[in-house]
Amino acid sequence: MSVVSEAFAVWRECREAFDEVLHAAYTRAEIATNGALLNDRGRRAEVDAVSLFMGPQVRAHAYASPELLEHWEEHPRVTYAEFERQWVAAREAERWAS
Repeated sequence: MSVVSEAFAVWRECREAFDEVLHAAYTRAEIATNGALLNDRGRRAEVDAVSLFMGPQVRAHAYASPELLEHWEEHPRVTYAEFERQWVAAREAERWAS
């Protein structure tokens, strides 16, 4: 396997793990807020609520409902970049442990 192929395989594995975390976070927030994820501004702009869990924090906070902001205080949103750092660190720790 080439270095590039291996890098893409690792990226895909990380991205799939993030997608699972993202789905769980979205579902948990949707339940906790009774579906009230967007504020009036977000609804008028027809923002996709899922995008609030992936994009920049400034944008997420601009369109998130008060209920979602409160939910994030207890269950902070994790961006892909943050997740990737944690995922790589865990993977490295596993490699060193074996």
